[in-house]
Formats: sequence, C-alpha cells, structure tokens
Amino acid sequence: MCRLLLIGAGHASAELLRRWAAAPPPDVELTLVTPDTLAPYSGMVPGWLAGAYAWEQCCIDFARLAERARARLVADRVVALDAARREVALAGGGTVGADVMVLNIGSTVRLPQARDGGPVVLPTRPLGALRAAVDALGAASRQRARAVELVGVGGGAAGIETLLALRRRLLRAGAEPRCTLLSRDTEVLRGFGPRARRLACDALARAAVELRGGFDVQRIGPHGLGARDGRSQPADLVLWAGGAAAHAWLGGSGLALDAAGFVRIDTTLRSLSHPWLFAVGDCAAWHAPLPKAGVYSVRMGPVLAHNVAAALAGRALRAYRPQRDQLVLLNTADGAAIASRGRVAAAGRWAMRWKDSIDRAFIARYR
Repeated sequence: MCRLLLIGAGHASAELLRRWAAAPPPDVELTLVTPDTLAPYSGMVPGWLAGAYAWEQCCIDFARLAERARARLVADRVVALDAARREVALAGGGTVGADVMVLNIGSTVRLPQARDGGPVVLPTRPLGALRAAVDALGAASRQRARAVELVGVGGGAAGIETLLALRRRLLRAGAEPRCTLLSRDTEVLRGFGPRARRLACDALARAAVELRGGFDVQRIGPHGLGARDGRSQPADLVLWAGGAAAHAWLGGSGLALDAAGFVRIDTTLRSLSHPWLFAVGDCAAWHAPLPKAGVYSVRMGPVLAHNVAAALAGRALRAYRPQRDQLVLLNTADGAAIASRGRVAAAGRWAMRWKDSIDRAFIARYR
C-alpha cells in the first residue's frame, strides 16, 4: 500500500481530489492535511470582500471532496517537513508520513514590525487570515461614521482589487474611507499592458483613490506607514497585498529552494531535489518566475492529477506548460471589471458578468 499525502487545500489539490473520486488508483492510501476544510477560490475573494458573495459561496468544500475521494482528512496545520524522513509535523502534535507528497500551501506575507497602537493591518495572504482580520473588524467598522484612512500596500492586481473591494465594504457599513494605494513600483500592474494599466488608474480615480508610486514601506508606526526614503502615510486600516513570501518552515525541510524560499520544481511539477514530492501554486518556484496568482495553480491542477497517478503507476509524466498570456479579469467593485490579455484590455459591466459566470462555474465544478 502506497501512502499519498496532500498538504494544503489549494486549487490544484481540488482538481486532484475530483479526478481521484472518479477513478481512484488501486492500493493507494490518500490523506489530506489542511487547517481549513472550506477553502476560498481566490478569484471570488474580492467579490466577498465587497459584499457581493457570502464566504461559503466562494469556497470549495474539501471535507466533501475528501469524502468522495475516500481520503482521510486531517484538519490541522503543517508546521515542519522533514524530507529525509518523508514526514510532516502538525501544529496539534504528531506526525504524518508518506511515500509521495503534494505541497499546495500557497504563500504568506512578511510584514514590517508594527508598534502597539498603530493601524489595523489586514494581510491578504493567506486568504483565511484575511477573512479572520476582516471579521475581527466587526461592529466597530460598521459603526464608524468618521473618516477612515484606508491604505492599500501593493500595486499589483490583488492590491487594486482588494483595496477597491474593502472601500466598498466600508461605504456600505457607513464609514467614509479616504483611500490611498502605495506601490513600490512607479506604476501599477507591472507586467500588464499599457491599456490595462490605464484602465486600472481610471478605476482608482473614479473611487478617489490617491496613488503614491515608488513608496517602499519599511515600518508601521503608531500613526501610519513609513517609506525607505523617509516619506510617511497616515493610516487607520492597512490592507497588505505587497509581495508573496514563502512559509518559513520550508527553510528547514531539506528541499531545494530558490533565493526567496519557494520549492524549486521541474517541468513535471516535481521537486528538483526530492522527486517523490510535487509542489504547485504559489509555494512552487518555476525555472522562469511565474506571478503568484491563483490562475497558475488552477492550470497546474490537471497536470498534477495526471502526474501523481502516473508516478504511482510507474508511467511517463507530462510537462506543465504555462500560457504566455493569461486572461485576467479584475473586479473593480463598482459593478464592472477589467478584462486583460497581453496588450489587449477593456472594461465594463459585461466584463464583470463574464467574470462572475466563470467564477461560479469553477466553484460548481467541485460541488
């Protein structure tokens, strides 16, 4: 009996479980370890943040998926991995060993040291932490009638979407947010075409969001944020979407990692140092850097499912080939969205309807 361990309830893990339920390989014991059995689909999180969806509408039910796939579910968090022993340690105590492992744990963020009495910080990674931080605002945020200094950190797609969405949520709660977006780069949406960047700037302008480029946040003080060059930014709420970071415990795993601490993989999604381990999504380091975006984990899903089954059966593995130009749909939290692919981009309510249809179809696939 071979032991297969899935670590993390990411998009690619969902696809593996769905296919496993339809055609489970013989003589394989499957275990899933995840702290959250309801795992959000990243594409719908800005819609939830803006109030368009309930949290449950955005989530894949991994308890149900595991049951269908006849997998053992361990509702716990991995805190260490020992590649030499082929086992992981759990936050709740104990270890789980396996012959083959799949890492689909996403990424986190690194925050500057914050002083007591400073702004409330809402990290956008992991997504479960974002939900907990938003829920913790609770009645206090709903009752605020005064102006709130809302600051987003990160000029990428996630930073723009979540800032506009949280602004919408605060407006609905009766607050009067003054919004600022801080970007380390001098312009937003680095890597996108010029038209997509213009449309994003238009959306920020319509929402009266001030954009401050070249602002490299180094500290969180009692009154706001401080940049490397000495500039400051007042803040009551800080939405942190700057830079994905690797989970620290990977550093002691013995796996081959890149300079940022992500697991180095080959074209078949296997670890370069330990080919019995697969890594997908944000936690993986492709030989040519890929954006840390959920769309790549989704696209890796079918290849992962095929390759894990092939590895267990001793068959040939398939290469993953990322698309050169991904379709990106950004929710601007005003009933519209920006559709971008390569240098082509457009915006409107039709784009939001398109995005909503795609997102709902994706979730339905796993129900």
